Order: sequence, then structure tokens, then C-alpha cells
Amino acid sequence: MGRPKTDGGRIDWLDELRTFMIVLVVNMHACVTYSHVGSWYVNEAPEPSLMTKLPFVFWQAHLQSFFMGTLFLVSGYLAHGAIGRRGPAGFARERLFRLGLPTLLYMLVLHPLIVIAINPYGNDYGSKLRAYERFVLHGDFVGSSGPMWFAAALLVFCLVLAAVRRMRGADAAPDGSEPAGPSPRAVLLWLAGLIGATFLTRTVQPLNTSVLNMQLCYFPQYVFAFVTGLAAARGRWLERLAGSPLARRSGWCALVLGTPLLAGVLVFGGVLKGKGLTLLGGGWHLAALAYAAWEQTVGTGLGLGCLALFSTKLNRATPLSKWLSNRSFGVYLFHPVILILVTLALRPLDTDPFFKVAILTALGLAGSFLVADLARRVPGLRALV
Repeated sequence: MGRPKTDGGRIDWLDELRTFMIVLVVNMHACVTYSHVGSWYVNEAPEPSLMTKLPFVFWQAHLQSFFMGTLFLVSGYLAHGAIGRRGPAGFARERLFRLGLPTLLYMLVLHPLIVIAINPYGNDYGSKLRAYERFVLHGDFVGSSGPMWFAAALLVFCLVLAAVRRMRGADAAPDGSEPAGPSPRAVLLWLAGLIGATFLTRTVQPLNTSVLNMQLCYFPQYVFAFVTGLAAARGRWLERLAGSPLARRSGWCALVLGTPLLAGVLVFGGVLKGKGLTLLGGGWHLAALAYAAWEQTVGTGLGLGCLALFSTKLNRATPLSKWLSNRSFGVYLFHPVILILVTLALRPLDTDPFFKVAILTALGLAGSFLVADLARRVPGLRALV
């Protein structure tokens, strides 16, 4: 199988895949704004009825099942090459700069800009300068990473990787033989381990709980994905897996079966009877195990399907895709501010939430890419975004 064209040692379609996942992140937060399904800065009134919420539930559950895990997979794949080039100490310093500083920028500047200055809730803070002073001095910023929890978690993963690599020494060089991707049996065993880890984690950290803005109920997938990305880079088999019939078939199965299977899980969990996520969210319940199994099985299928799609159909970089990719991290960093401003502008618009989500997603993405492009022109900020 031929290797896709690369630019500077980077695989084009991985950059494009990452950009697409970030677009889905923006859409997810736009959905939460009007669906009230999930946690975000603003849940716009009125809260929709259960029948209006259900399409959002299905869409958002499918997104949650794979998009952040895919970002961690790509990050793990890229981390292997970066630590090989820089060494453990240099890799740790680079990640502290590239991930740590943007996270601090978000916590100390962008989050208070949303909460205190833009103030979408209309709270009376009195002196906004005094409110910001309390926010910093009382340590409230520590748990205010917003969507940059991803960068903070990735930084922890990378620092652990650097420590392990320093203790263990460098990986042996590839032997030059043709890389073999994981077998279907290995994928099934991986999936079974992930389902079990997710279920057990949610007995103590159920859905809708967090620690310092980290929703640990989803972290088994993120850890598995990051480690899998490392293993794929070390074994040089990601492209073989992405181009395999297994990836294509898994993607199609997840697309076709994901919705009816989720409907069955929701009925089994009593959601249509008003029980919400009480049973599905976690604990020693069969419904919690069923939801964990659905989420990780469908998420794995959708993730594999995305690998297949981008590696075969979208594996040629264009000037537009490079422009978007170069600004995608900036979009991830700045999009909450843009979404909140657009949300406030849309408040007078009286229409159904689905149309508002479409408008908010489109305007949020356009504004975020524009701000990311401007940020790349500012000395100092360019290195961060």
C-alpha cells in the first residue's frame, strides 16, 4: 500500500482528520447551547421538550463516542515521532510550551473574558476588575480550562510518556519488515478491555461528573486511544489499519447500526420514562454496562471509519486544507469566545433550535478561523496557535 504524500514529515490526512474533529467539537458545543444535553457556558432558554431533545441526544452521543478519542489517537501517533526527534527532556519542554501555555492563556484570559467581561448570564459582578482579582487569587482558574481540558490532559499524558521513555531508554529501530496491522481478534480484545475499563470507571465517576473540569468517565477511551496512537507509530501500522477492509466495514456498521442500537439502550435504561441518565450514567447497573458497550463499540467503529475515509479519499493536501489545518488549534482555543458572542447575537431570533444550531455552528467556525488567522499574525501568539 502506497504511503500518502507528506509535508515536512507529517501525514496530510492525519492533519485533515484532526481539523475535522475540531469542527465537530465546535458543532457539539453549539448543540449543547440549545439542546441542554450536556454542559456548556450557556444553555439558552427555553429548554426543549423531550421529543425535541432526542435528535440531539442521538447526534451528540455519536459525536461523544469517537471525536475526542480520535484526537487523542492522532496526538499519540504524532507524539511518538516528536519524542524520537527531541528526546524525553526536549519533548517535555516543547509540550509544556505548546500545551501548557495555551491552557494557561485560556484559564487566565479567555475563560474570565467569557464569564466576567462578556457575562452571558447577566450577573452583577460589581467591579469586574475586582471579580477577576478574586478569580485569580482564590484559585478558581485552576478548574476553568473549558475545552482546553483536552490540552491539559494531553500534557499530562505526554509528560508521563517522557518520564517512561527516560527510564526505559529509546525504542529499538524498526526492523524494516513490512508492518502488519492489528488483527480483528486483537481489535476485539482491545474493545472488550475498553468497555470493561469504561464501565468500572463509571462506577465511581459517572456521567456528568468531573474533577477539575476533567470528565473522567470518558478517560478510559482517551488513554487507550493515546497509547494506541503511540503503538501504531512505533509499529508503523496505522496506515495499513486505515486502509484495511476492517476499518471500512467497521465504519459502515457503526453508521448503520449505531442509531437503532442506541434507541434500544435508551429504552432499556428507561430514558423515555423520564429516568434520564440515572441508570445509563454509571454504577453497577446492566443499563450502564449496555451504554458503555454501545458507546465504545460504535465509537471504535466510527473512528476506524474516519481513518478509512481520510486515508483513502482525503489523503491529498490542498492549499485550503493546509490553511485550515494550520489554524485548527487556534480554532479549538478561541471558539468558546466566538460561540458565546454569536449566541448572544442570536437571542432575538425566534426559531427552532435545530436552525439556530446550524447558524451558530457556521458563524462560530467562520469567526473562529478568522480569529485564529489573526492570532497567527501577532508576535508571540503565533508560536502558541
